[in-house]
Amino acid sequence: MPSFGAAETRWPVAAWIRLKLPPPPPPLVLSGISPPPDPPIEALRPNPVSTDPRRRVWALEEERDGWVLRLVWDADDPTVLEAEYRAPRTTGRPSGERLRGFWEAVRSHTRPLGPLPVLGADPIP
Repeated sequence: MPSFGAAETRWPVAAWIRLKLPPPPPPLVLSGISPPPDPPIEALRPNPVSTDPRRRVWALEEERDGWVLRLVWDADDPTVLEAEYRAPRTTGRPSGERLRGFWEAVRSHTRPLGPLPVLGADPIP
């Protein structure tokens, strides 16, 4: 799974999940080309891609109890939200309890969007 933008933490991704978002509403265009959609979650902040400044990527990183939750949204693929569980390499695979905490942290941010289908995950929820 490619990670977009630059993560603040250098910890590796120990688990991830990709969620399908509802399609964004069509933009209101008065003239010219339509603007890119707005991020689906207000807490997401611009996360520039240094190798391609035209890309519009937003991310959120939250430190948790010994791990970091990273949510990533790319305006080029507005119906996908990626969530990453990042932890120090010494911790190995996350335990079932930590994974439940990860999935609950993701749900706490996506709850206003309604139930979202899972496109892919490692490990599977």
